[in-house]
Amino acid sequence: MDLSKMKNDRKLYLCRWYFYAGFACLPFLWCVNFVWFFSEAFRKPSYEEQKQIRKYVIVSGIGGLLWIIAITTWVVIFQTHRAAWGEAADKISFIIPAGIP
Repeated sequence: MDLSKMKNDRKLYLCRWYFYAGFACLPFLWCVNFVWFFSEAFRKPSYEEQKQIRKYVIVSGIGGLLWIIAITTWVVIFQTHRAAWGEAADKISFIIPAGIP
């Protein structure tokens, strides 16, 4: 998507939409919002909607980073403790490893 062809009010609308859609357990949208609009928020000449876009970009970046940290932490803990958790881990596993023969 080429943001340079969009009007400033449409940029703000799209940035806001991606920010709020991220609350629907779609933190990937926060990361996309941050990447797409970072240049628009911090590197472009100043315009009226830029202050709001900047706010959404910063909060989207923080939210995306927190989700990445949380998911990475969960994956590491689950992978290192799965065998010790026994049947409870098997119930929440999608693929159950065969084990060592």
